[in-house]
Amino acid sequence: MSVLLTLWKKLPIPKPVRLFLLRRLNDNFIIGVTGVIFNEKNQVLLVKHTYRRVAWSLPGGYLQAHEHPKKGLAREILEETGFTVKIIRIITTKTDKKGRLDISYFGKYIDGRFKKSPEVSHYKFVNPGDLPDLLEDQYDQIAEGLQRKKRHDWQHRWNAVTDFVRHPISFFRERE
Repeated sequence: MSVLLTLWKKLPIPKPVRLFLLRRLNDNFIIGVTGVIFNEKNQVLLVKHTYRRVAWSLPGGYLQAHEHPKKGLAREILEETGFTVKIIRIITTKTDKKGRLDISYFGKYIDGRFKKSPEVSHYKFVNPGDLPDLLEDQYDQIAEGLQRKKRHDWQHRWNAVTDFVRHPISFFRERE
């Protein structure tokens, strides 16, 4: 292996050829993104995909080339539902045996009016305690999303308190 690495470093192989060889010699992954999206009542967004074996699931899809996962998830949700969302933090990553990488995020619903798409026929916001049948791993994603959201909300409130303590006058001026 060290001989190959030495040759790789020393030979004047053009970058496009190097990239081609890397793509041929390494595993390729399809990258999927899933969102645990909360509204202002802490309810979770579920969608009815037209192609899934279960009636309801979390929204998501696949990334396009060179697309950041956060932007890709927001794009997928907008395309499938018409909803604008803010993707906040990663929840989990996992791989499967078929060469797929899945990244889950939690985020919040901003606004939008639902519009049916070829992939999504309906939506609903559901209390986490009243979830319908979902794909098995999505229950874990929702539970982890709730934990991350609680931490994020606490940190957000704490930052507001510390801003007030450090700069009380500017704190009130910003709110006028």
